[in-house]
Amino acid sequence: MPEDTENSADLKYLNALQKIPGVGPRRTKILLAYFETGENIWKADLGSLSASKVGEKLAERIFLERSGINPEEEWERLERENIQVLTLNNPDYPKLLAEIPNPPFLLYIRGAFDFNRQPAIAIVGSRKYTAYGAQAARGFARDLATAGITVISGLALGIDAFAHRGALEAGEKTVAVLGNSLDDQSIYPRENYNLSREIIASGALVSEYPVATSAGPLTFPARNRIVAGLTRGTLVVEAGEKSGALITAGMALEYNREVFAVPGSIFSAQSLGTNGLIKAGAKLVTGIADILEELNLGEGRLEEKKVPKNPTSIEEEILLKILTTEPVHIDNLAKLAKLQTATVSSTLSMMEIKGWVKNIGGQNYILL
Repeated sequence: MPEDTENSADLKYLNALQKIPGVGPRRTKILLAYFETGENIWKADLGSLSASKVGEKLAERIFLERSGINPEEEWERLERENIQVLTLNNPDYPKLLAEIPNPPFLLYIRGAFDFNRQPAIAIVGSRKYTAYGAQAARGFARDLATAGITVISGLALGIDAFAHRGALEAGEKTVAVLGNSLDDQSIYPRENYNLSREIIASGALVSEYPVATSAGPLTFPARNRIVAGLTRGTLVVEAGEKSGALITAGMALEYNREVFAVPGSIFSAQSLGTNGLIKAGAKLVTGIADILEELNLGEGRLEEKKVPKNPTSIEEEILLKILTTEPVHIDNLAKLAKLQTATVSSTLSMMEIKGWVKNIGGQNYILL
């Protein structure tokens, strides 16, 4: 339900103002500094709106377009969709997000989630993905969620969706930040509608857009700043040379947050951006211990919530039975497992990402 506080009546007008193009976070602050309340803004004459320093064009647009918007009806639409509204001044507003240069003044939330309870990591990547990227995103998300880290992503097709899936598979909550509004009709992409329902049931959807706002070219970069702003760091799993995930990583750096990257094949177009991040100084990670160490989150998380070794393939199951704490060379593993060396190598890579095994050097592996 929309935020139920002593300012709920005023929120109706602030919500209605967001329906007018050009009234973003910065101008909302300017208007409130001048008029003090959303109701005063809504009822102001053209001269007063112009005097507020939001600019003549926007002042005129507000004056003309508000006649076609009913604040009560817009608020009722939020209620019907079970969408909550948090203002930047609300104590429940995400503290990390409030620190970025231009945080949303109104944050729309669908679901139940405490943004200030535990640390969060963003997992992002390309819509075009390889089997390796899908496995890595799912594995990292599952393991981070199991270790008590909230996984945040953008609900996009590809790596984002696999990240959400991984967290849900761990039985934990995940948060999806959308570049459109949160009402059923506006959920985008439609292929992830069912996934969005699962996220609402155990986490939350987040947006800065009022009901009936469609996704567009400008909404996704704006969405990415929220993804980066909500988190302690951003993990790029797989990204092409011009992937939007690189925008999120750039914003994370701008906000003085950490950037992590999973290394990919030098022959894969989907790894050009990711490997480029590593060359530029992003921390290369092969397991969640690398992330926890960099963020000083402590080894205790790994001890308290030991990641279960539940094999997802026959190859993983076979290797788990063979491996021990004594090092075994990959060639010997291939012979013992009666598998091709290439198959063993790719399976071990994924098991290492999951934190199950470790290459101690010279392609000798031990079970963790």
